[in-house]
Parts: sequence; structure tokens; C-alpha cells
Amino acid sequence: MPCLMGLDISTTGAKALIIDETGAVIASANAPQPISQPKPLWSEQNPSDWWDGISASIRAALAESGLRGDDISAIGLTGQMHGLVLLDAKGDALRPSILWNDQRTQAQCDYMTEVIGADHLLELTGNPAVTGFTAPKILWVRDNEPEIYAKAAQVLLPKDYIRYKLTDAYATDLAGAAGTSLLNVAERAWSAEVLDALEIPPEWLPPVHEGTEVSSTISAAGEAATGLKAGTPVVGGGGDQAAGAIGMGCVTPDVIGVTVGTSGVVFAPLNSFAYEPEGRLHAFCHAVPDTWHFMGVMLSAAGSLQWYKDTFAPDLEFDALLAEADEVSAGSEGLFFLPYLTGERTPHPDPLARGAFIGMTSRHNRGHMTRAVLEGVAFGLKDSFTLIDQAGLPEQFEVRISGGGAKSPIWQRIIADVLAAPLVNVNTTEGGAFGAAILASVAAGLFADAASACAAMIQTDETVKVGDHVAAYAERYEIYQSLYPTLKDTFASL
Repeated sequence: MPCLMGLDISTTGAKALIIDETGAVIASANAPQPISQPKPLWSEQNPSDWWDGISASIRAALAESGLRGDDISAIGLTGQMHGLVLLDAKGDALRPSILWNDQRTQAQCDYMTEVIGADHLLELTGNPAVTGFTAPKILWVRDNEPEIYAKAAQVLLPKDYIRYKLTDAYATDLAGAAGTSLLNVAERAWSAEVLDALEIPPEWLPPVHEGTEVSSTISAAGEAATGLKAGTPVVGGGGDQAAGAIGMGCVTPDVIGVTVGTSGVVFAPLNSFAYEPEGRLHAFCHAVPDTWHFMGVMLSAAGSLQWYKDTFAPDLEFDALLAEADEVSAGSEGLFFLPYLTGERTPHPDPLARGAFIGMTSRHNRGHMTRAVLEGVAFGLKDSFTLIDQAGLPEQFEVRISGGGAKSPIWQRIIADVLAAPLVNVNTTEGGAFGAAILASVAAGLFADAASACAAMIQTDETVKVGDHVAAYAERYEIYQSLYPTLKDTFASL
């Protein structure tokens, strides 16, 4: 039976996944990845750590499965979006990668908006200039590390550095490229106008490929490092959110994806390019050919709960902590949590936004605080869901949920009530790596397109129905919406 491999370079791990043509998982291996925050607002990783990690994971997955490299029909790539990998003419990394959650580039975002124009930038790239995106990172290096900038010869995204190490080819996918602020998203090609305005050499950027298109093949050096077979096709793949959406079957506009990972994402496929007029939603190319998507992103979703547990209940198991929250009534007796622990992106693109508990009284205990965190994240997801709804949801649609936070029954019930929509679970929890492997299955000729592959490999599971708290949460959501505007200036002063 043909086997596919999906590789995922996430912020926390380098993962290799092997599945068969039915979608059954054969083997999975993950190598944890270190992260550095050398200054406030900074977030970096070393590309060499990704390569060491993914090489080890590939070998471990092959060993676990008992397969050889030539048993893998095709390979899909995914990984964290927006990160800047800057290479010299020899292909060596010039500095640590500046990651998606790095917030140092506000001055460069302001410059981009000034020289291109806010409205025109939206028309071209589908998005405002955002601190997490790649283009302002390039400008930051130019402005602050001119000696490194002078040596630059190639710009890659994190997963595309792994592609380069595996295949000796420079290439990227359209879903990832759309998150750089350098792509004409409607035309699915690098924007000569943006590159010219920012004085970024176009030869620094790799060729772009659709997600199911073969971009390159495993090189002899890639075979020696990983055990994969030289000549095995590697597809364009997709950024982590696009690949994760494919892993949930979100390939047509009637299937909306909600992901509760470290960050929180609401993902809505589009049959044609569109953008939110105020730029409060991301508008990107999908990893499905000739498809686009709206995406709302909150930076700290399950990350908020992880921080909360590590800080206030480090010795308590998650199940016990959430059981306390389940004893608290909906609304946490007036206690609110703002989940802006690392700034925010949707609907408030503000790196200076901060987390907060609001409404605390002597009646509140740890159970109230825990539930307030769960509800605050659910309200943050509703911010994105509301914007997508205003942009035009289909008359009939299904909401599918995934991510580590989605494993919690109480959190799923809260999210279903806050969104006022049933939540459908799917049969896989492998995330972006699974979606990348699905894209590879199309290139291997096993399926005609991504929709056919998803239909064959993904089954829906338990549905969480809407409960009795929709009206109560609708009232509290109005209060939640008022909190950021009230505190915005205070956050900035802090």
C-alpha cells in the first residue's frame, strides 16, 4: 500500500508522520525544539535545530514503521508561518530565524504602510502590515543589522529551509508565501510592486508552488541525512494553518475550521480572493490550488491555559483544574479574562495588548479564574468568527474543531455556546503534518485533488451540540468586546 509522509516544523517540535492511502497513521515521531527570547518582544530559533530535529524524526518514524525510504511515495511539508530565514550565497543561515510571534517590527510595519499605502497594501496582499509577517522582519534586519543584510542572498520560510536541506532546492508554497506581505495574493505571484517599494531584491525569493504541486525531489545529501530515497517528490505543501485546515477537511467554503492550539485560529475557505476592508482578518492563498481563505488568529489560546496552569497550579493535572471550572456557572460570576498574553492579532493587531483578569471579587476562587480563561479564549475565537460571518458565511456550514485545547469537553461546550454553533470533531489529531501528507497523496497520483483525498481519509466524529448558555454568553460577549478599547491606552502606557 502506498505510504505518504508529512513533515511539520512547528514552534515547539519537528514532526514526521507516515500515513497510508486510507489516512491511517502508521508512525509518528517528534523532536522538541528550543526557542529563544533574548530581548522583550523577541522570539527566535536556530534553523540548524530544525534540521537536526526533523532528520531525527524522519529516521525514527521510518524505524517505527519498519519502512524503507523507497516505501514513501511522496512527502508534504508544513510548518510555522512568517518566520524569516536569511541565507548567504552559500546557503548558510546568517542569523537565527525571527519567528511568527516576534513583535519587534512595529516601526517597519509603519514604514511599509506609509510607502505603499494602507488601502493599497490590503488590495495587493490581502492584509495590513503586521509585526509577525516576514517583510517587516527583512526590513528590521536591514535597519538594525546592516552587516548581515549585506550578505543576504536568499529568503526562506522555516519549512522551506527544511525543503532546501532535503532537496537542495529553493522553493515555497503559495499559502506560506501569502503570509510574507510580499505576495500578490489575488494573482498568486510575488508582488513586483511591493518588492520595488521596499527595495527587496526579487532574486532573494524562491519560486512559488501550489500545495499539491511537486516542488523538488529528495537529494543524495537528503537521503544520506534522513534515510529517505533520493528522487522522492516533495510537494509545495502549505503553511501550518492551511495544512491543518486540510487535515480537518476544510477545503470548501461550507466547512469552517476552529483550532485551539498555542494560538487560536478560525479558518474559512474561499472560492475567490477577497479581503476584509479594515484588514482585521487575514486573507491568504489556501494550500488547495486556486482557493483562498479568511483566517482570524488570536495569539494565545491554549497558550493562555498553559500559562495559567504553569503559573497558578503547576502541581495540578489539567483534568483536575478543568473539573473545578466545570463546577462554576457560565459567565464565571462576572469575571473576565483577556487572553492577550503575547499581544494580539485578530481583531486587534496590537503587539502591546496585554492579558488581564477583570471583575475580580472576594467571591472568586481558582475555579472561577480557570473558567474565565476558557471563556476568554472562546470570546477571542468569536471575534474572528464574527468578522468572517460579516464577510459572508455560506447559508449552510459545518464547524470542525481541532488542536490540543479541543480535547477538553468543557472547553468544547463553552466554545459551542459562545459561537452558537455545533462543533464537529474529526478522526485525526495529527494536525498540519496530516494535511501535508494529504497534499502529498495528490502529487503521488492517489487522488485527483485535495477534496477527493480529504473525503477518503477524514471521517467526522462526535458532535458537540449547542447548550443552554447561548443567550448568557451573547450578553457577556458584548462586555468582552468593550474591554480592549477601554484598556488599549493603558496597555500602551505599560
